[in-house]
Amino acid sequence: MASSHSSSPVPQSNSSDAFFKKEMDATKRFRPVQSLPDVCPKEPTGDPSNLCDSPSLVVDQHRWTIYHSKVNLPAALNDPRSPRNILHYTNKKSLRERRFMKDARIFVLLKIPSTGLYYTPTIFMKPDFALEDSLTFNAVLPWSHFSTAGGKGNRDAASSKLLQEKLSHYLDIVEVNIAHQISLRSEAFFHAMTSQHELQDYLRKTSQAVKLLREKISKIDKVMCEGSLRVLRLSLTRNNCIKAYNKLKLMATVHQTQPTVQLLLSTSEFVGALDLIATTQEVLQQELQGIHSFRHLGSQLCELEKLIDKMMIAEFSTYARNDLNRPLEDDCQILEEERLVSLVFGLLKQRKLNFYEIYGDEMIITAKNIIKQCVVNTVSQIEEIDTEVVVKLADQMRMMNFPQWFDLLKNIFSKFTIFLKRIKATLNTIRSVVFLVLDKNQKTRDLEDTLQKNSAKDSTVDTEVAYLTHEGMFISDAFSEGDLPPVAADTTSQRNTSPNSEPCSSDSVSEPECTTDSSSSKEQTSSSVTPGGVEMMISDDMKLTDLELVRLANNIQELLYNASDICHDRSVKFLMARAKDGFLEKLNSNEFVALSRLMEGFILDTEQICGRKSMSLRGALQSQANRFVNRFHEERKTKLSLLLDNERWKQAEVPAEFQDLVDSVSDGRISLPEKKPAATEDRKPTEFLIVEGQKYATVGTVLLLIRIILEYCQCVDNIPSITTDMLTRLSDLLKYFNSRSCQLVLGAGALQVVGLKTITTKNLALSSRCLQLIVHYIPIIRAHFEARLQPKQFSMLRHFDHITKDYHDHIAEISAKLVAIMDSLFDKLLSKYEVKAPVPSACFRNICKQMAKMHEAIYDLLPEEQTQMLFLRINASYKLHLKRQLAHLNVVNDGGPLNGLVTSDVAFYTGNLQALKGLNNLDLNMAEIWEQKR
Repeated sequence: MASSHSSSPVPQSNSSDAFFKKEMDATKRFRPVQSLPDVCPKEPTGDPSNLCDSPSLVVDQHRWTIYHSKVNLPAALNDPRSPRNILHYTNKKSLRERRFMKDARIFVLLKIPSTGLYYTPTIFMKPDFALEDSLTFNAVLPWSHFSTAGGKGNRDAASSKLLQEKLSHYLDIVEVNIAHQISLRSEAFFHAMTSQHELQDYLRKTSQAVKLLREKISKIDKVMCEGSLRVLRLSLTRNNCIKAYNKLKLMATVHQTQPTVQLLLSTSEFVGALDLIATTQEVLQQELQGIHSFRHLGSQLCELEKLIDKMMIAEFSTYARNDLNRPLEDDCQILEEERLVSLVFGLLKQRKLNFYEIYGDEMIITAKNIIKQCVVNTVSQIEEIDTEVVVKLADQMRMMNFPQWFDLLKNIFSKFTIFLKRIKATLNTIRSVVFLVLDKNQKTRDLEDTLQKNSAKDSTVDTEVAYLTHEGMFISDAFSEGDLPPVAADTTSQRNTSPNSEPCSSDSVSEPECTTDSSSSKEQTSSSVTPGGVEMMISDDMKLTDLELVRLANNIQELLYNASDICHDRSVKFLMARAKDGFLEKLNSNEFVALSRLMEGFILDTEQICGRKSMSLRGALQSQANRFVNRFHEERKTKLSLLLDNERWKQAEVPAEFQDLVDSVSDGRISLPEKKPAATEDRKPTEFLIVEGQKYATVGTVLLLIRIILEYCQCVDNIPSITTDMLTRLSDLLKYFNSRSCQLVLGAGALQVVGLKTITTKNLALSSRCLQLIVHYIPIIRAHFEARLQPKQFSMLRHFDHITKDYHDHIAEISAKLVAIMDSLFDKLLSKYEVKAPVPSACFRNICKQMAKMHEAIYDLLPEEQTQMLFLRINASYKLHLKRQLAHLNVVNDGGPLNGLVTSDVAFYTGNLQALKGLNNLDLNMAEIWEQKR
């Protein structure tokens, strides 16, 4: 296709880029050659054979024109004959130059070469070409060249026409190239058309084959499948109807839950009622969830369950009252055993594990009534007592003589024995029920373990079979008949029969003592409750852990012990009521022996019934012996009080007899010598008391206290029955010494009592060492008493533990007091400390002086390791105050002058402290005085 427009020729170049650069550089260096204005100077060319004979920029640009002529410009300029011609020529050239520069700017915007379609500008070939873009539009149609002032309208019209022709020329070039490309691929187009016809024929045949196949499938569906599918649909419908019927039947059953529960409650079948409620709740939550008619049934059942809880508590209270208030005869049979078992199962099911407390409260009331009734019956048979004049039972009892009162006490003991036997029988029945539940939990856990083991074996066999099959063997060849795994049917039956019990909690494993105690108590329990008769009452949802059941069984056993204690306590009160007028003190030896034997017999009977000793009545029997103990204790306590009130807390010399006494105790002889050895008179007193190689500085009061302690121990050997009472008295004496010495020394009471001027650090250190001496002997005293106590009485030994703790606390307070003395000194001195010359400062000199005084006062009194520990604490207090003062003074560990002064002072302090005797290896760690950098 030929272009129909004409264009002014321009110089030709090998590439458009080179041309563009050449033209731009030319405009900068010199004025270009005059040429015709052209919006697009370079036009693309095609094959001359494919173009028409119309004018073409590509062809015409090589033709010679008047613009190719050359003129000798210097000759023309130097021609004196033609000055006007030269002026006219320059004016004309300047006009053409301006047009050329304008056209050059248009060329810069539009004439961008392209390698695809010859000389078509690149802007037309961009993938994002859009005339809506203002920049693109202005580049293609530069209207700014056509909006000049009004005298140039004709030229603008010519430029517009030229631009239109240029764009048309671009379109022609594109069409020529498209036609050329089509001509090159004409064979492929014809082949595609032919293949399209063949594909349509193939699809037509395929469509006919598919249609035929569908017709055949439809016939097969009608003949072979439609009936079978109808049978399946009917079977599914039948199953749905059965499910709907069963669901309605279940709803009808659930609807009858409340009347059935009321019927069971009318016969006191609490367990059955609770099981029915639990089952119904489970059905409502699982199978009947979302049924609108039952939306309120769940809450109603919950309220009914709460009502049953209250009914069972009231029923158990009534049962306990009726059981304990029966006539106290030799009959110890259990009252309505089945009713009791049912109540206990129901309470366990509802986790009312404190029901035994109700029985305990009734025991206390009944024990009171037993004594009251016995007194009333005895008084009514004595004619000498006028009940109208003497109204109170206690006063009536005091009017009895010894034989009458003795018979009354004998009757009370007899009633209490029957009372305890009856309680034991009832509590054993309750414990048997608890153990049945515990046994079922154990069986359930064992069954679950067995099932887990079987499942593990099954999985092992399955893995082996799979492996053998993978190797190419048959399953029947993998193992012989004798090696077959357990029968699946047996395992399935075990799984179906195993209850959904809760696994044993970890707490039950962590308390073996409770389990052992419960098992041993279980062996002692004898009851007529048979497992087969009550196993049906143990439901699967009784979610009680082994720990809870064992704890409940122990609490029930403890209740039996409490019953014995109650009987003994009521008996003691009965004795004390009679002893108010000094009646027991006036008994002769025979009467006292008879009373003792009667009380000892009752004590042994209760111990045999309940399995534990009760000390209250035995203590009452020993009251006369305790009078001696009281007098003994008061005398020595008074003596100790006088010694402490006159103690000046100065180190005393140790006589030889006290050193011998201490040595005998170290040899294991805890006793006082019968008489003073004569050899001790010739030996001089020593400065320290030597105890197992350690030196103790002590005061005279402590030496006498050691002798008093040995007197207590010897008294226990002489009168074994007063061991417990003597233990408490000795504990009281030791506590008194500790508290009184604390008041006198730490509390500064010695200033007023003795008249000391001040409590010095030496007084404090000496007091601490005396306390340490007593602490040394406490384990020896404890062992002496422990060997003479019954195992049930070992709990009383805790008094020595408390005393030891109190003494250690007192010793720690003294140490803290010594540290506090230095702490206040540090606070006073270091608060005024200033980091300045000279070094060492007066503050540090004063501190070191006070430290030396402290060391001199305590070094001979305290052991070296205690002295070191004390000075470590004092040093820690010193570092704390120094660190605080340095932070206040903004002195940091930066190596500066202030830091150097502080380091010198600290070095002086360290040297002085480590120069003290026994402190040379003390680790002071003075780096802690500096704030740590964050």
